[in-house]
Amino acid sequence: MTRIWVTGLGVTAPNGLGTDDYWAATLAGRSGLGRITRFDPARYPAQLAGEVPGFDARRHLPGRLIPQTDHMTRLALVAADWALAEAGLAGGGPYGEYEMGVVTAASSGGFEFGQRELQNLWSKGGRHVSAYQSFAWFYAVNTGQISIRNGMRGPSGVVVADQAGGLDALAQARRQIRRGARVIVSGGVDGSLCPWGWAAQLSTGALSTGDDPATAYLPFDRRAAGYVPGEGGAVLVLEDAESAARRDAPVRYGEVAGYGATFDPPPGSGREPGLRRAIEIALADAGTAAAGIDVVFADAAGLAGPDRAEAAALAAVFGPGGVPVTVPKTMTGRLYSGGAPLDVAAALLALRDGLIPPTVNVVPDPALGLDLVTGVPRPAPLKTALVLARGHGGFNSALVVRAAG
Repeated sequence: MTRIWVTGLGVTAPNGLGTDDYWAATLAGRSGLGRITRFDPARYPAQLAGEVPGFDARRHLPGRLIPQTDHMTRLALVAADWALAEAGLAGGGPYGEYEMGVVTAASSGGFEFGQRELQNLWSKGGRHVSAYQSFAWFYAVNTGQISIRNGMRGPSGVVVADQAGGLDALAQARRQIRRGARVIVSGGVDGSLCPWGWAAQLSTGALSTGDDPATAYLPFDRRAAGYVPGEGGAVLVLEDAESAARRDAPVRYGEVAGYGATFDPPPGSGREPGLRRAIEIALADAGTAAAGIDVVFADAAGLAGPDRAEAAALAAVFGPGGVPVTVPKTMTGRLYSGGAPLDVAAALLALRDGLIPPTVNVVPDPALGLDLVTGVPRPAPLKTALVLARGHGGFNSALVVRAAG
């Protein structure tokens, strides 16, 4: 079976712009959550978000792309540029244009573009684009723009499964490489911090209305009362291991070793949620037992019911307190389809450095039986990590990554 290496990372996160800045902030427990600045949130019950700091697209992208794209697409393009440069594949490297493709995830994006079009409609002479068209545009634009910018004409696509979609995109990228592609740029960068997008997110009832960034998002804590959303994510370069070794790829973060996905049963059915089964499928796909997992990067919904369900799934697979668990997204917020790829990036960096990043501000509920890493990073010999993600509507995904070796 073809092995898949991650040979490049590009990160645009609320607590760090670029992989090094993000990782340093994460290990230091530095949060990127705060009051929204991209619009005035005073009229809304939730006013906190994770915004990517210090991003000026004009410093990174050609001027012609600025009017053609929205904020999220610009973040994705820059993240892809950084990932490809680190992989030594800027300009394609030794591969042909049909040997390289792009598979990304999208979820909450499109609202900013849609709002702009609505504002054009309201203004004299403005043109109208429907809400459906705005979402369709966004779902395709990240993949399309990355493909065009880098001359990649191989297998491409977009996966939509809310927070779980970021892992599903990486799994689809792995499938395409096993079918013959050499390189797939994958992951997700997401978010919609604009009034229209904010109103849509509030409609779920899952957002925290707390006004203190230190206590607004507290997964696995008795005080949990919703999550703080954010923008950003990570783009990864996935590459056929033999091809990467043949060209002596400059970086090899680790291997995408296993994947599993399930869908929850209907509410009220009395049947078990699907997360445990997704974990078991991913472990089997990776050829590892539960004892072979050194750390879990949890989905961490920040709501009592889903947190209990996730803790129960972990206990069923690993035993109570049987594996260290961490939630670095307490420093970024939940980034929708960008959140899980960012967790995968964090997992790969943790494997590289032998450090489990902390979960900040949380006092874990003892009743959940989790070995939650809090406060400071925990040194540990790490070889294999499990990343979990759940999406609104019942999506469950699990991804196993293994250290380079």
